[in-house]
Amino acid sequence: MSRNRFRELMRYLRFDLKRTRSQCLQSDKFLLASEVWQSFTDNCFFCYRPGENLTADEKLFPSKARCRFTQYMAKKREKCGIKFWTLLYNDSKYLCNAFPYLGKDELRSANESLLESVVIRLMSPYLNKGRNVTADNFFTSPSLCSDTQSK
Repeated sequence: MSRNRFRELMRYLRFDLKRTRSQCLQSDKFLLASEVWQSFTDNCFFCYRPGENLTADEKLFPSKARCRFTQYMAKKREKCGIKFWTLLYNDSKYLCNAFPYLGKDELRSANESLLESVVIRLMSPYLNKGRNVTADNFFTSPSLCSDTQSK
């Protein structure tokens, strides 16, 4: 496909309705790609059964897009991008679950920390199935350990 043809197709590619975009963006900041992203993560879940060792981590996907949830991380090679919370299978590095960090989460309860809610949300399809989760010091907390053991 030629570059000009690709650019022309991209001009008309939309994942939402323009007339309802502004009001929908109030409730879902990731609206423009959320349906495609949800389909992708669902396919990742249904097409592969990971072993017992999983890893929870953060990943910065470089992006120059101007959106409200672009992150700046000074210690990463690519400094600006969209931050995703990921759950990977250790042996094959297969993506088991992931979602973007979009800022403050209104659905999270006041007594639950951000990191606890992230790990529980990542592990939700695999809870009570005998999985081991490895995480770096960013995710480590005593309350998270006791919380995941009880689930």
